[in-house]
Amino acid sequence: MYILGYDIGSSSVKATLMEAESGRAVASAASPKKEMEIIAPAPGWAEQDPEIWWKNVKLATAHIKSTVSFDPNDIKAIGISYQMHGLVIVDKNQHLLRPAIIWCDSRAVEIGNKAAQDIGQEKCLQRLLNSPGNFTASKLKWVMENEPKLYSKIHKAMLPGDYIAMRMTGQIKTTPSGLSEAIMWDFQKQQLAELLLDYYGIDRDLLPGVVPTFSIQGELTGEAADELALKAGVKITYRAGDQPNNAFSLNVLNPGEIAAAAGTSGVIYGISDKTNYDSKSRVNTFVHVNHTRELPRYGVLLCVNGTGILNSWLRHNIAEELTYTQMNELAEQAPIGCDGLVILPYGNGAERTLDNSNIGALVQGLNFNTHNRAHLLRAAQEGIVFALNYGLGIMRDMGVQIRTVRAGNANMFLSGLFSRAFATVTGSVVELYNTDGSHGAARGAGIGAGIYSNYEDAFVGLECECIIEPNKNIEPAYRNAYEKWLNVLKQTLNRRNENE
Repeated sequence: MYILGYDIGSSSVKATLMEAESGRAVASAASPKKEMEIIAPAPGWAEQDPEIWWKNVKLATAHIKSTVSFDPNDIKAIGISYQMHGLVIVDKNQHLLRPAIIWCDSRAVEIGNKAAQDIGQEKCLQRLLNSPGNFTASKLKWVMENEPKLYSKIHKAMLPGDYIAMRMTGQIKTTPSGLSEAIMWDFQKQQLAELLLDYYGIDRDLLPGVVPTFSIQGELTGEAADELALKAGVKITYRAGDQPNNAFSLNVLNPGEIAAAAGTSGVIYGISDKTNYDSKSRVNTFVHVNHTRELPRYGVLLCVNGTGILNSWLRHNIAEELTYTQMNELAEQAPIGCDGLVILPYGNGAERTLDNSNIGALVQGLNFNTHNRAHLLRAAQEGIVFALNYGLGIMRDMGVQIRTVRAGNANMFLSGLFSRAFATVTGSVVELYNTDGSHGAARGAGIGAGIYSNYEDAFVGLECECIIEPNKNIEPAYRNAYEKWLNVLKQTLNRRNENE
């Protein structure tokens, strides 16, 4: 008996076929091999065609089918993880009306800021736990204001995972966790956020019906089954945003547990049973996948947009002949602190930890007689770690204790330099596990389908592959390097404020 998980990212689509009884990944695939394109029609904008996601769902599935022999009748459930905060809109025939406005798009920042000002920042934080910012609700308001003819044709507005589930089942649904990440959930009333929807003038009928995160959410239609070469009638039984799902994949479900991810963006995600929020909404709080009224579970999320995308940019522009493994090895040749070279990795849209400022990436201290590619590659990895640590300061001020961090042995954490720097700079023990988002989606599907009777059973086969502890010998050098990096960040922010 198998369960199938998909992780719909902005870089690629990953798929895993998992043996339910053992929790063993029988086969995994990612498509495309080169990162999917992010379209930027204007500065600060970021869009993708959802059809590209569906195309790569099919390609990843086909790759799995080509590498392992199995009977499609033995797949009992499908789970979906997806890039958060995007906006996908369709007409009454379920046809796309425009490209998706994805998570790192900054066009709705001012709309969200004005909403917070008019409604009241404190009221927004108390009821929504976040400022409306440039999240999905604000993006939908942007379409209303700037593309009114198109807006009038909208049948449903949804998140990226809702779209993939729609392609599979023909049904348009979402989850409480999804509504919370869209800033359409009132935590105080445990219902749709009418205060924001009314302010924006968004009709409730544009929103999907709500189903539990773990539940039967539809069945694979005949048309979708033909496209995927799977069996019609397979149940879709789980969906969650990529960061709640990443935490779930690591068995991070209870207060005090912390997950991390370092893909296109970098995320620290801590679980709480209290509705805590940052007064400036620089980190965000959402409903976690296992939240119930009786046992509340909230995910406190710190995001740095410019993470793996910086590493990818360097590869495609200055190290195209190298693999990521070779880039990591070359970066090790430069010293800690990179002989004064500093990189701010903020080149992927407005950054929440910087009060939604879009300062762009910055390279400072470059010396033509001292620095080479190794310095650039290391400065990038250190800059990402420092940016995450800067955000962790906000989480610590909220009372989140960072002692042990679990992460999948994937993406940036495949770099020994990055993992050691992260553990040492943050002062946390890092545990790396044999999992990724598609594994988590498969396990979630097993719970939603009733294949697993509890969470403990669902994590059979999850193993810690490596533990990295802070290194006291290199801590002073990293402390000095972080202080230099922090000074550059403060100077950059001050210059921006002066110019404004």
